[in-house]
Amino acid sequence: MTTPPARSLGRVLEDFGSTHLDLLYGDVEGTAEIGGVGIHDPHDEQRHPPHAIVLGVGVHGADEIVELLRRLADDHAAALVVRETIEPAAELAQVAAETGVALLALTRGVSWAELAAMFRTFLSDGDNDEAQTHTLGGVPSGDLFALANAIAPLLDAPITIEDHRSRILAFSGRQDEADSARVESILARQVPERYLRMHEKRGVFRDLYRSDALVYVPAPTFGDEVALPRVAVAVRAGDEFLGSVWAALRKPLTPEREQAFLESAKLVALHMLRFRAGADAENRLRADLVTTALEGGVAAIRALRRLGPGGGPMLVMAMGLAPGRGADHAHVTAERQRLAGALGVHLTAVQPRSAVALLGEVVYALFPVAGDPAHARERAVLVAANFVRRTGERAGAVIAVGSVAGEPVDLAHSRADADRVLRVLTSGRTSRRVASIADVYVDALLLEMRDFTIGNRDELFGPLARLAAYDAKHNAQLVDMLRAWLDAFGDVMVAAASVFVHPNTFRYRIRRVAEVGQMDLQDPAERFAMMLQLRLMDLGGQAGEGAFAALPDARSADCPREDSEAHVPWHGHTPLRAVEGVRGVDGDCSPSRPLRPRGMSV
Repeated sequence: MTTPPARSLGRVLEDFGSTHLDLLYGDVEGTAEIGGVGIHDPHDEQRHPPHAIVLGVGVHGADEIVELLRRLADDHAAALVVRETIEPAAELAQVAAETGVALLALTRGVSWAELAAMFRTFLSDGDNDEAQTHTLGGVPSGDLFALANAIAPLLDAPITIEDHRSRILAFSGRQDEADSARVESILARQVPERYLRMHEKRGVFRDLYRSDALVYVPAPTFGDEVALPRVAVAVRAGDEFLGSVWAALRKPLTPEREQAFLESAKLVALHMLRFRAGADAENRLRADLVTTALEGGVAAIRALRRLGPGGGPMLVMAMGLAPGRGADHAHVTAERQRLAGALGVHLTAVQPRSAVALLGEVVYALFPVAGDPAHARERAVLVAANFVRRTGERAGAVIAVGSVAGEPVDLAHSRADADRVLRVLTSGRTSRRVASIADVYVDALLLEMRDFTIGNRDELFGPLARLAAYDAKHNAQLVDMLRAWLDAFGDVMVAAASVFVHPNTFRYRIRRVAEVGQMDLQDPAERFAMMLQLRLMDLGGQAGEGAFAALPDARSADCPREDSEAHVPWHGHTPLRAVEGVRGVDGDCSPSRPLRPRGMSV
């Protein structure tokens, strides 16, 4: 199978695939090289460039499409893109064949603006596939490293090219002539935090944002750390601040070198725009292909072929951020993007055929595996755990591992399992940072059951409802007594210790539980029903509520708040400090939460 020529309609369909476009009628092999992109306007006389792809915004119905195809034939257009999926029609097929204008359908959910931008990026990047690569200022277009090495001799100093967040995009050679701070920046691909704070304090970034002149930065001092003075220049595209170029100086720049530095910033802007356009188009295309693969079905086979993993068993990993990462949305978004890139590098080193993409707030990875599914899943967990360990606690990444998909069409099931695991990991109810569906299957089921009860607006019924009502009316703790007894598998001594009451008192209260709840605690089915309902009640939602209506607070306003030693019997002797009082089963005040007696282990 041969690769279609660059800028051809066949190449467009191969690159964009079913995620954006579908070929309805026409011959893509016979079309010439695409000459541009046009947008149809029915209220304006338009002349599109020869062999253009025309976007038929607002064109509906077979009659309108036939008329427009005939008009576009006069302009020698290559293709017409319409929104709606046209039913098979002999007239459309015949007109497309007569005019030589292919008819394409735009997939629902894809905006016209996005398609136009991707077409223009595709056309601008098409020449990269030719034997001769375009250059800007004698440097290969978009090659920031080559550009950095070209600028460095002009200044006789090592330089770095940084984006607007002070991340290192490229650097020149001779960095060994700089200082330890420059080496640290290059290794981390990010300027150290202490230098960023110092630059902000001195107004360096303010001057870069406001002026196109050179900004000189005196040699910073951090204890015994020795650093060279810097000179920086802003990189702009119109009013947009793209980044900056920095040089570490051992001697002042001459006027000629200052002028060369200023002129080089204009060339850096062109290369950064080219670099950004290529990276954005590649990321969008990769995200679309990963999305198609995750949906499973027949389309996943083609998407995987283009991504690289190909056929064979694989599984889906889903990475998110642990709860409590802060309210700064921009910071969280940047951190998520950084982790996505890091995970891609990590998985590619382990399995070169992996594919990673950030979709919304979740980073998905397609990870090829081999061998027994259980062993493959365990290996994936180890790979993910190694990544989480390397990124550290501060990053807060959690990774969910889905089930093994034997065929590409089964990837949707693996993705669903990974999403279920990720929900458990980000629920705040577990300290795990990496898990597979086999590790948290029951927890995932409970969360789904909780969703079901909330969706149905279920209320408490039966014995547990009677106990909750009794607690609310009498300020009692029968529900807590039942939970303690079930958690202790009926062991009265352990259960009594967990709620800090005397075993004889606990036996009495459990009898009251059976009487008030009208239940048979010897019946395994009833015990299981109570355990399940209690567990669902304990699952907190986003608002801190369980699956059912929140139980009334058993705290009584007329119970005393004690700060002195209260002699509460523990096997007849140990005095303990009582806390906020709560009325017991028959109105007696008892501790509101379990306390462990001093000097004893339960």
